[in-house]
Amino acid sequence: GPSWTVPLGRRDSLDANVPEANSDLPGPTSSRTDLEDAFRKKNLTTVDMVALSGAHTIGQAQCGTFKDRIYNETNIDTTFATSLRPNCPRSNGDNNLANLDTTTANTFDNVYYTNLMSQKGLLHSDQVLFNNDTTDNTVRNFASNPAAFSSAFTTAMIKMGNIAPKTGTQGQIRLSCSRVNS
Repeated sequence: GPSWTVPLGRRDSLDANVPEANSDLPGPTSSRTDLEDAFRKKNLTTVDMVALSGAHTIGQAQCGTFKDRIYNETNIDTTFATSLRPNCPRSNGDNNLANLDTTTANTFDNVYYTNLMSQKGLLHSDQVLFNNDTTDNTVRNFASNPAAFSSAFTTAMIKMGNIAPKTGTQGQIRLSCSRVNS
């Protein structure tokens, strides 16, 4: 996948606040408008949103986050939906996992966008990016041009890394990212 320079010396919080950390995250059933609104609140553009969604080219989701999609939505490839159902039965199995990108699950690439164009987005919030709407052309561009995706993803990651940094005496520069300095 792409790489970029991460500035050193960013200040981190002194405590964890799970509700605050999750307060602005769009959910797996978000509409395109909901996604755009959430990203806009962080001064990220629609192109940034589509590029950052491409991170779903790796990783997994729990069945409970997409079960309604594979049983009830119509903008999904029927063979794709059918292939997911044995692992995600209508009842139970909500914690079972499925790859977000079922084509190249362990490779950071632009196949996520090709999947969307084939109605094989795992999450509702993925598929709304290619559903006869304003983001379709960006998805097409990223699907056909890996360099455009990589460049846009890098730009968006840098922008995201600069959202509301702590300054002055707020927080601390950690010696180890995973824990508060002692």
